[in-house]
Amino acid sequence: MGTENSEEFTLPRSRTANERLHALIPGGAHTYAKGDDQYPEDLAPVISHGLGSHVWDVDGNRYVEYGSGMRSVSLGHAHPRVLEAVRRELDRGSNFVRPSIVEVEAAERFLATVPTAEMVKFGKNGSDVTTAAVRLARAATGRPRVAVCGDHPFFSVDDWFIGTTPMSAGIPAATTELTVAFPYGDLAATEELLTRYRDEIACLILEPAGHTEPPPGYLAGLRELADRHGCVLVFDEMITGFRWSEAGAQGLYGVVPDLSTFGKALGNGFAVSALAGRRDLMELGGLRHCGDRVFLLSTTHGAETHSLAAAMAVQTTYAEEGVTARLHALGERLAAGVREAAACTGVGDHLVLRGRASNLVFATLDENGQPSQQYRTLFLRRLLAGGVLAPSFVVSSALGDADIDRTVDAVARACAVYRKALDAADPTPWTGGRPVKPVFRRLA
Repeated sequence: MGTENSEEFTLPRSRTANERLHALIPGGAHTYAKGDDQYPEDLAPVISHGLGSHVWDVDGNRYVEYGSGMRSVSLGHAHPRVLEAVRRELDRGSNFVRPSIVEVEAAERFLATVPTAEMVKFGKNGSDVTTAAVRLARAATGRPRVAVCGDHPFFSVDDWFIGTTPMSAGIPAATTELTVAFPYGDLAATEELLTRYRDEIACLILEPAGHTEPPPGYLAGLRELADRHGCVLVFDEMITGFRWSEAGAQGLYGVVPDLSTFGKALGNGFAVSALAGRRDLMELGGLRHCGDRVFLLSTTHGAETHSLAAAMAVQTTYAEEGVTARLHALGERLAAGVREAAACTGVGDHLVLRGRASNLVFATLDENGQPSQQYRTLFLRRLLAGGVLAPSFVVSSALGDADIDRTVDAVARACAVYRKALDAADPTPWTGGRPVKPVFRRLA
């Protein structure tokens, strides 16, 4: 584990590995949220391997890990049931000139898990399928504009969304102008937007739930608005899929979208995503209709057999082992411990947990109650020294009681330092260098 004295906690091998990464890979990582700018200066561990709820860095430190694989590894690393399914397919070939029988088996399994959908097509990442949903909605409605929920942080790496973020360099303004935003939970504001752009908006796309529960009647109201204004309702279930219920938020809340997208937990770290929805819409990307063809999804690696096998094993594991309920129970236990540790050290109003128990994140607030990257830096630095790698507190089902106890202990130690910084009204002496940075920002 990392040393408890954070002033002595260093990662020399990780630091060297990060230099190598930056020399060869733009940004030093393949996901911006994994960048070393998201961690305290010179304390960004480079991972050697993982097993269950733990990862080891190249310096030999072991951590309890949260938010594994950007929330994708919800069963824990190297889960035996998933690996068994993957290994079985690896010996049989992974990619052919025609569809494999695994593709139909995976589709049948997925549609049994998410019975609110009638057809499914698989991809490799979330952006593939959210962009396919947008293209399909535009084709079905003949309308150019996309309405995204402005309160949700990410939908796609593609131009239609990234153009709306501070990292819009390289994206034509004309493309960005076709994307408009609506606020979560506000049906009146959404109706005003649909009225302002009457007959122009192809779809409403949102995460059906996030750090707060949907207001009563909100999702049903959004369904009614989409129907009345003739646009397609798209649920981005990348995060809510499996963590809210096996059938996603649509299965939990009982509101059926026209299209929905899944990924992350679907493969437990293996690359697989899914676009699912109404047959009449999905068939526009197929061959059994007489209209214009829609280039829906066509990828060389979209149906690799081992990733589809992983997805089927994940779904079986969730169903047979009650994984979603376990994620909620673990998250509730963790949240109770973290809140108690924060309260006991006098920082309960500054270290704030948000979100569903299966998808907890934390906010770090300064002495004025404002979000602070400096206090986040201080907090992350102490967690790392305590053997906890936690850009969030998103749990995996591999966590045990000892892991949560260790996490709460590390949080308590971090909160004691947090209190000192608040009393001084200056966290700088405890940050160890430049503060961590937001992912979406205009300048590097």
